Amino acid sequence: MRRDQLAHVLRAAARIARDDQILVIGSNAILGSFDEDELPAETTLSVEADLAFFDDPDELKSDLVDGAIGEDSVFHASFGVYGQGVGLTTAVLPAGWRDRLVVFDAGAAAPRRALCLEPHDLVVSKLVAGREKDYGFARALLAVGLVDGDLLCARAEMLPCVPAVIRRVVAAVRRGA
Repeated sequence: MRRDQLAHVLRAAARIARDDQILVIGSNAILGSFDEDELPAETTLSVEADLAFFDDPDELKSDLVDGAIGEDSVFHASFGVYGQGVGLTTAVLPAGWRDRLVVFDAGAAAPRRALCLEPHDLVVSKLVAGREKDYGFARALLAVGLVDGDLLCARAEMLPCVPAVIRRVVAAVRRGA
């Protein structure tokens, strides 16, 4: 996904949910911190933007987004990308993550408060998920120095997880994901 595509998904999601305070929590949150030209190709392969709303306790807004611009929707078929509505608890994140959010700046047409996870918080959450694609995502960012291994390990220690998960995340970082 490119930044302009993410901006398009965010605009559509904000209109559908009637809420422009959106959080991007999946891999495309990296586009809040870097342009796609700066990123390794492995980090921009996903055509899905995982979107959560801060004021959505029953996840009704997320469901609306899924129905209107989700996978296999007309939006997806038309534009090749889609928005996946998710809850705020979908990703396991280090303590203090809300204080480190990055504003997604896509110009005047963007939602008022589109926010993305900070890259280190994003990578740690991907390593908690532990899928092969998540390790590849982390490996690519580590390889080009866009995230710092020591900071990733420090953030892993801030996870609300059992010690075994934290050790697994730290070990993945130490071996280059």
